[in-house]
Amino acid sequence: MDTISKAKSHIGLLFIICSLLLSVALVSCSDFFEPTTDDEFNGDDGFTSNTEMYTGFLGIMTKLQAVGDKEILLTETRGELIEPTDNSSSELIALYNYDQNLQDNQYANPASYYEVVIACNDYLKNMKAYKNHPNVDSEAWNALVASTVRTKVWAYKTLAEIYGQAVWFDDAITEVTEIKNGDKFQLLSLSDLIDKCLQLMDNGFDGVNTDQQIDWYEWLDPTHTVALSSSEYRKWNYIVPPYAGLYAELCLWKGALLDAGGTAATEYYKKAADLMLKTLGEQINVTSDPGSNVYWLPSAATPGHYTPIWNYAQPYPYEAVSAIIYDYTKNQTNTLLKHFSNEYPNKYLLRPSQAGIDRFLDKTFNPGTSEGDTRYKCCFGTSSGQPYLAKFRPVGSSARVNAYQDDCHIYIYRATQYHMLLCEALNHLKRFTAMNAVFNSGVKAGDSDGCFVAGSPEWEGFASTVDPTKSDWTGTANWGTRKYPSMGIRGCFALTARPVKDNIFELGETATLKFNDLALLDESMLEFAGEGKVYPMMNRMAVRYADPSIVADRVCPKYEASGLEATVRARIMDGGYWVPFELMK
Repeated sequence: MDTISKAKSHIGLLFIICSLLLSVALVSCSDFFEPTTDDEFNGDDGFTSNTEMYTGFLGIMTKLQAVGDKEILLTETRGELIEPTDNSSSELIALYNYDQNLQDNQYANPASYYEVVIACNDYLKNMKAYKNHPNVDSEAWNALVASTVRTKVWAYKTLAEIYGQAVWFDDAITEVTEIKNGDKFQLLSLSDLIDKCLQLMDNGFDGVNTDQQIDWYEWLDPTHTVALSSSEYRKWNYIVPPYAGLYAELCLWKGALLDAGGTAATEYYKKAADLMLKTLGEQINVTSDPGSNVYWLPSAATPGHYTPIWNYAQPYPYEAVSAIIYDYTKNQTNTLLKHFSNEYPNKYLLRPSQAGIDRFLDKTFNPGTSEGDTRYKCCFGTSSGQPYLAKFRPVGSSARVNAYQDDCHIYIYRATQYHMLLCEALNHLKRFTAMNAVFNSGVKAGDSDGCFVAGSPEWEGFASTVDPTKSDWTGTANWGTRKYPSMGIRGCFALTARPVKDNIFELGETATLKFNDLALLDESMLEFAGEGKVYPMMNRMAVRYADPSIVADRVCPKYEASGLEATVRARIMDGGYWVPFELMK
């Protein structure tokens, strides 16, 4: 039975679920969407109804909300852009200084990520017991199990890219303090951890494939009483880490680890490229109104849509893939404005470094830039003579008018990130022409007619699956009355192309791949500034090429003014780009 038919046949149950979910999500100050990591997810009695199955899953989402800002605050403080202010705390300063003992540092403590894992394990245990209940909604059961597995894998992927290791466990426990040395707790290396994540994504849980999606809009409003573009449930569809982005990023990590060991990694880069092309193609190759189907494509519309990515009450559909969402009026908050804003009652604990700001306007680093660059204007502001990271509450914000509205959504994945992941995979498949088009100049019919030729290895996956003679990357499709062809991650901002290599003969294979990887990394420092996405990418590049200077060269300029550059560089070169924290002491 299809989802809509099943939903209609259980209208009474849906009314109960809808009412209960709304009461939990929109009214309670101590339940759904209030990020309180002290609350334990309690499912000891098991599920006895579909309603409990739904609300139990929302308990996991509260744990996900609680970690939403953690990666940003932890990695950006150590990354290329952010520095502490005079108001900052000793813990943030210790992170910034790459102190080698962060054991008592709450920012460095990974416990909240393990609380996500604990909630997922407990939920999966209860779901397995509920599977054969006579009233179980099997379709919903499958989708919720798949979503839970992906949330667990996302937590471990995040631990891997920050700490370089993690404690793996599948048993249901109730508190992080229970994680001790023992058979059921495995301290895994980075390589083993990535393998474990890929295995779980491949194998699923109890026969359920991990690529199944929840569509809250269809389940909770099956008769479409409110249009999708106006529906409160639209944003609910963003809350679960997506299969495509998560799996592709894990494949890039696996590829980097294999490259570091001198082992062929083509299989994993091809998986990542194919998955990104398939997923992007499903959004790009549409012809209906973007209120229902949105295109994820850097285009002429992108500069005008860059600030609304953050200055929007919901995740911005033209760019949003997955996001952790908040609403301060319902006690749903994070601490990003508290840390970055200097407007009362915020604390202004962190600010963009001058070196980081200057990088945006450096025409050697960022060819063709100017002070009118959309990304530069969105990222930075000055108030009372103090520079601040304005991205999460852009100047003149209409969605977050007041300084205390700490409810900015936090993107797990956004569309441009998918294009960047695709570029990294294409680079390692030596599909340099396609990579340069996605990265710099855009996929254009006049330059890339090969993408319409069956069997073209360079452009495999770019053609429309609906009509193989067309590619809506080139603007064949109409969205309303407009056409928006691909212009490239840089080209859409009218920036000069960032140099990349289009062959391996000039530098040799490894040096060519590294040159292009570092070009992608440098662009990420501009595109994803302050979002907690750059530092993990730096770490992946450092692993792939066994070269910590990739991190040091980009991070250390912000330390020159304070005289700490040599100390921090030495610590990074000694492997200190992983956050040092021993969970099982």
